Amino acid sequence: MEMKDTRCLARPKGSIAAAALLLAAACALAACAKRSPQEAPRGPAAPVITMLKLSPVVLALNEELPGRVAALRTAEIRPQVGGIVLRRLFEQGAEVKAGQPLFEIDPAAFKADRNASSAALQRAMAAAAHAGQQAERLKQLVAADAVSREVYDAAVSSAKQADADVALARSTLERRALDVVHASVRAPIAGRIGQELVTEGALVGAGDTNPMALVQQIDRVYVDVRQPASMLEPMRAVAGGKRQADITIVGADGKAFDFKGRVLFAGINVDAATGDTLVRVEVDNRERLLLPGMYVRARLPHGDPALQLLVPQQAVLRDSAGRPQVWVIDAGHRARLQRVEVGQVVDHQYVLRAGVSGGDNVVIEGQDRLQEGAKVVARTWKAAPDVVAASPR
Repeated sequence: MEMKDTRCLARPKGSIAAAALLLAAACALAACAKRSPQEAPRGPAAPVITMLKLSPVVLALNEELPGRVAALRTAEIRPQVGGIVLRRLFEQGAEVKAGQPLFEIDPAAFKADRNASSAALQRAMAAAAHAGQQAERLKQLVAADAVSREVYDAAVSSAKQADADVALARSTLERRALDVVHASVRAPIAGRIGQELVTEGALVGAGDTNPMALVQQIDRVYVDVRQPASMLEPMRAVAGGKRQADITIVGADGKAFDFKGRVLFAGINVDAATGDTLVRVEVDNRERLLLPGMYVRARLPHGDPALQLLVPQQAVLRDSAGRPQVWVIDAGHRARLQRVEVGQVVDHQYVLRAGVSGGDNVVIEGQDRLQEGAKVVARTWKAAPDVVAASPR
């Protein structure tokens, strides 16, 4: 019987498997060798931020302070004579002129007194004429020694007393005539009159404490503003005429009125309790938009126009102590945190007083992704349309 060698038959299978393993390893090494450098593992990407290059602008800073509107002139309508109110002669809330009749008080009693005074004057004048004639006749007689000097002197004295009685009667008549005139209560000033405070048929008197009505001149008004005494110097310069400045008046809704005001005076005295002083601003109010007692805000100048650095409010951060700071990008495109001093807000922008200078690049958006010394990808910040439209005051 012929015997076969099984070892020779099995060897090809093992060789094929080993060759396959070697081929797979070679392919893996070749693939690793051909991998591009871009596919190699990378670190975290540089953060993308937007920044603004600071540029100084000429700006006149101002302080917006609350104030109250007051009428230019206010007149309380009061009676000068007592009596019954017959009629109201005005429309409530209307504009009245100076001297316009407002109320009519029953004048019958005053007219009667005037007529009596007129008759008394006529009687006094007749008596004075008779006394004068008597003194003139006695003058001729005393010259002829027909009467004594004493009789003549008495006649002259009686004539002078009669003249005095005439003067007294005439003044009494004038007073009674004034009572008739005052029975028609008139407006002392031009302005807008409010509601009637007495009704027809009411009894009024010259000593009444309550007025009959109120007239206020509001074609021009005052805005009384209280500010710290430390701000007196700029206000005194404006009020004293050293330089002119228009005062902007802002309503309760935050919108500025079209008209402007001017400072009349500032710093008459200082309130010992609050340390504030009064600034009075006169405003042209032809449209009657401002009413007495209305709450408004006045933008008062705080120094002369000067170069200022402005940055959007969103760029300013606060540390744990509440101190303001900003991220600044240096020439190497690296971020560093810079503490700054900020002033007032103008059109949603802070005035930077210290810590940065013109030409510095301040981060506006993307601060939350920054670390000290981190390299950044910077883009120029563009303001929203409503911010661009706002111009420095």
